[in-house]
Amino acid sequence: MLSDDANGGVGRGAPVIADLATREFLLFQPRCVAPPMQEKRIHQIFAVSVSLKGLHALFEIAAGIALYLTSTEKIVGWISDWSNRAIALERHDWIADHLLRFAETFSVEKHDFYAFYLLSHGLVKGVLVIGLLKEKLWAYPASFVVFGGFIAYQLYRYSFTHDFTLILLSIFDLFVIALAVHEYRLLRKHLPTH
Repeated sequence: MLSDDANGGVGRGAPVIADLATREFLLFQPRCVAPPMQEKRIHQIFAVSVSLKGLHALFEIAAGIALYLTSTEKIVGWISDWSNRAIALERHDWIADHLLRFAETFSVEKHDFYAFYLLSHGLVKGVLVIGLLKEKLWAYPASFVVFGGFIAYQLYRYSFTHDFTLILLSIFDLFVIALAVHEYRLLRKHLPTH
């Protein structure tokens, strides 16, 4: 250790680090870095959260492909048959009643929109998930924009549907974005995330 006078009087009363390599190491440490054990836990939570988004993406891709491969008439027929049987068993079946109303308004245009939306949404999300799990720097800012767009759309849809699931999805997306921002900062500073 050097005295404060050897450092030109800077930082009076505080010890001065003599080793230049140690001084540079401490100088370039990000202030947001938690202790190593905590960083490992944060990375594990990030990996699990992103993996869950990946599973959701696979479900969307499968559902989008299934919709493309199934005709509108067949879907309406299945829904109508199931709903009518359920209503015959229980007169006030809320789910069957709503599905029957959905089937009555389900058009070819809606069918094509849902198929395209699910498939494209799943593919975009899947590419981002792979990039994030492989720690590709391009995936982080892209995910901020895309997931932020998903949140905006989900909140827009909520204003019409009042479906609380959209709020929960938006909260989960915000959580993933916050973890991704943390991981991105560490990667940009070339620090291990786990």
